[in-house]
Parts: sequence; C-alpha cells; structure tokens
Amino acid sequence: MKMTAAKGGAALAATAMMLCVGTSAANAETPSWCGPKKASIAFLDGFGGNSWRRITTASAKEEAEKCPSITGYEYADGQGNTQKAISDIKSMAAKGTDALVVFGDAGPAVLPALTSVFKAGKVVVPYRVEVGGKEGENYTKFIGASFKNDGENWGKWIKSILPNGGNLLFISGPAGNSQGKDELEGLKSVLGPEYKFLNPAPFDVTNWDPALTQQVLTAEIAKNPKIDVIVSDFGPSLVGALPLFQKSGRSVPALATSDGNVLGCFWTDIQKDNPDFKLFTVATGNDNARLAVQWAVAAATGGKPPSENVFKAPMFENSVSATPHSVECRKDLPGDIYLSAEMKPEEQAKAINK
Repeated sequence: MKMTAAKGGAALAATAMMLCVGTSAANAETPSWCGPKKASIAFLDGFGGNSWRRITTASAKEEAEKCPSITGYEYADGQGNTQKAISDIKSMAAKGTDALVVFGDAGPAVLPALTSVFKAGKVVVPYRVEVGGKEGENYTKFIGASFKNDGENWGKWIKSILPNGGNLLFISGPAGNSQGKDELEGLKSVLGPEYKFLNPAPFDVTNWDPALTQQVLTAEIAKNPKIDVIVSDFGPSLVGALPLFQKSGRSVPALATSDGNVLGCFWTDIQKDNPDFKLFTVATGNDNARLAVQWAVAAATGGKPPSENVFKAPMFENSVSATPHSVECRKDLPGDIYLSAEMKPEEQAKAINK
C-alpha cells in the first residue's frame, strides 16, 4: 500500500542505517512480547520514499525500542527496485541480524530470498503485502491487514447515511492490487444491489498517486452527474481533486476513506460552505508495522507472541455522529501526517522531515 513518491516527502537517500535502541525501553515497563534473549532487528522496506512509509518506519523503530533486549535496529529502503529489495534481505541476514521484518512490496518475487534467510536460522516476518509461501516453511510468521474489515466499516457507514441506496465511486491503487479487491469484498458484503458502483470493475486505478487521482476524478465527474459517495483507500490523495466538484457547481460528495491530516483540514476548511459534506475514515494503517515488530521480537528474544496476527484498522473519524472521533485537523503540523497513528503527531512531523 501507498507506494507512490507523490504521496509526500522526498525519497529516502540512505539504503541502510544503524539505529541504536534500548535506551528509552529501560525507562518503561517491558512488554510481554519482549523476552530475555538479546537480539538485533532490521526493518526492510520495498519502497520508502513518502511520508506514509517514513512514519511507518519510525513507528516500527519506536515499537522495537520498547524492548531492552533489542541491541540494534537497522533499516533498508528497496527504493521500489525488486532486485535491490532482494539484495537488502540477503545482505541484512549476512551481516548477522537476528530478525527481519519485511514490507514485501514486490510480493512473491521476494519469497525465495525470505525462504533462504529463514532456512539459515533467521526470524523472518513479512507483513501487509502477501508474498506467498507458508509459515514455518518460508518464513516465521505473516502479519496481514484486514482490508475486508475496512470495506465492511465503510459499507455500514454508507448504509447509515444512504439507507435507500446511491451511486458509489470506488478508487484504489494499482490495477489488480489485493488490498482494493479485499476492500470491495467487504463493501459488497454489506451493500446490496441498490448501491450502484459507477467505476469500472473492480475499481478506478490511481496507483495512490494524487496526480492520477485528479485525472480519474475529472473523467468520472464528467461522465456521472450524480455521485453520492466516493470510497478510497487513500484519502489524502483525493484532496487535490475534490475542488473539481465545486468548480463544476456540484457539492463534494460524502467520502468513506482512510485518514490524513491534509484531508481532515480540507473538510474543516470547506465544511462551513458545504454543510452536507460528510466524511468517515478508518486509520491509515501505519501501526500495522508495530504488530509485525512485536511478532519478530517475540520470536527472536523468547517473548510471548501477541494474540493477534492480523491488523484491523480501527474506525477513526465520523463527521455525522462524532463516533469514535469527530474530524481532526492539526493546522500547526504538516498535512502529510496521520493523526490515527499511535506515534505522537509532533514526532511524525520530525520523521517526515529527516
């Protein structure tokens, strides 16, 4: 998820960097997933060049720091290059790193490298992107994300504001991506035939790129005089395109999407003149990395594994009922931070400006 550099923030220049951990953990209660055995851990990113990835990486490091048994944390950015991502996995293991958490953007292409490292005795935890293979044979544990759950939450909210049906536009990332397909499955498990999807099946392709999103929305606005709800799995990418509705003399439709500070502030800015503009978000999922780190640390240090192995993004903002939160906006901080993330907003701002 969230692969395009257009999402915000410059590409990370360093391919790998050593980050010493353990200092802050000594001042906090040791979590159950942190065992007594000393170990080092690495976070390997298939693509690290945007704000969402930077905050996710910083979140993973912050989680590892909770365990005083972790002696070192390293990071490598595959820079969207499959061969580099594979090389990073192999080289990180070769230098003696005990546990690897892998954001395998390239999918099954990285499986042979993961398998080789796992069979060499390393703890290997791929997460969020399915890489194929089996736990215990190719890697230690796969930590997924319940994108179907996101779709179900969006669907329930849509039913609450449009109980008699309506016209929906569903926007996702690259063509064929499993995240969008799972979200659509969740949507359709809740919504009946009275809800019409205007987009080409299974979704409008945007690559999670704001520029392409604007092109797609421009075409859809021209084709469809009535759009009741836009569903998108990356809300911030919509912001540049939404003013197109106003320019064409139409109200901004309801949005069911993922959060972002820039989106919350957009809603805050225009809602006064667009009182019917409704917004519902789920957490954008930076903290999926924390669960993966917990599993990797538990396996490497002899700690107790977490009870969950799938990250379910909680519902975050609801402009209609303010449950669980009303729409949030921090104008004093960058737009490309995510207020749903566990990391403090001020720390996120530091992370994206490094």
